[in-house]
Amino acid sequence: MKLETLLLISSIFYSFSTSQALGHCQVPCGVYTDQLRFEQMLEDHKTIDKASKLIHQLSVKNDAQSQNQLTRWVATKESHASNIQKIVAEYFLIQRIKSSAPHYNKLLVASHEVLVSAMKTKQSVEAEAAKSLKEAILKLHEEYERKK
Repeated sequence: MKLETLLLISSIFYSFSTSQALGHCQVPCGVYTDQLRFEQMLEDHKTIDKASKLIHQLSVKNDAQSQNQLTRWVATKESHASNIQKIVAEYFLIQRIKSSAPHYNKLLVASHEVLVSAMKTKQSVEAEAAKSLKEAILKLHEEYERKK
């Protein structure tokens, strides 16, 4: 019960503090670093995967320091999943993926898979959720490189 309360409190706190994430301007500046965005998402994935593993380890401990670290890792995992969602939505879907792209539908589907997979890593600490997220990012990257 105590763990559930801490997780709930940390989730509520996190939801009010998600205003900062990596992104790119939405003016036609012409400066796009697509590969960097994929690298950022893969780095976020690594953090999510690490956080999930540490959450598992810390959840069996009952001391205050472990509970504090557990809460911090939950917030970190959520933050990195939100970073991925922000990059896909605000960088790729708004600015880079055009309806005139030859593989537009496949790009939309691949983008949606990343968004949903990131959401699932927020809801779960299972390794499969993080694995699916990485696969979705790599699939989007592959599909995106084909768009040219």
